[in-house]
Amino acid sequence: MYEKKQLGTISMNQFKRKQEFITVFCNALRERKPMNLYFLNDHGYNIAQKDPDYGAVLNRADYLLNDGIGVKLGAKLWGIDLDENLNGTDLIPRLLDQCAAHHCSVYLLGSTQETVRAAAQKLIAQHPNLVIAGTHSGYFDSEQSIVEAINHSNAEVLLVGMGMPLQEQFIDRNAATLKPHFRIAVGGFIDFASGIKPRAPKIMRRLNLEWLFRMALEPRRMWKRNVIGHAQFFAKVIWLKWNHKEKRVPPHS
Repeated sequence: MYEKKQLGTISMNQFKRKQEFITVFCNALRERKPMNLYFLNDHGYNIAQKDPDYGAVLNRADYLLNDGIGVKLGAKLWGIDLDENLNGTDLIPRLLDQCAAHHCSVYLLGSTQETVRAAAQKLIAQHPNLVIAGTHSGYFDSEQSIVEAINHSNAEVLLVGMGMPLQEQFIDRNAATLKPHFRIAVGGFIDFASGIKPRAPKIMRRLNLEWLFRMALEPRRMWKRNVIGHAQFFAKVIWLKWNHKEKRVPPHS
């Protein structure tokens, strides 16, 4: 596994290009080597600062990839260079191509039942030979029953789209009993895949402005997360870096 780099209290992976990680993922598919894969954005980082248990969940990930301009800039302050944005919405379709090529079936967990079924149909149309072993909404009464349904499907890849921190906590809590080798926290990917939520225009994605597009669509929900949240993230990252430097300065003789 690639060595992780420290971004304050969170350890993340440094992949400069999507293709670097896709190669790692392909090798794991061939070897059927278990993997918990999460994505780190500034919202998740902020949650982890308030909830150390969630921070520990993120740090237990086999791979924690950078998602968004905030983490890219924050990582730069800690000497971590990240060229490409490895957000799940762009990366996961390429991973699903590899799942199809390696005959690894996929289970989708998240969103509403109508949305997750629509996402399954569209993903099958977009990825020839992709097998969707099962679907379930992100709303359920019995976690044990959901784990049993996932295991009974014989899926080898599990996509969990229940939002932060629920999706990562679900995977971490059930890691010992989930049979799929690959467990991926995918955020809003299921909604995007179904077509129920539009993606930002490509030019905005290239300029790392997708957050602005989403805020325009959902201003009430996204204002606090994107404006106040960005400020909180950078304040915390800078504060942690300052303290880190202070501790490394030797005392005067």
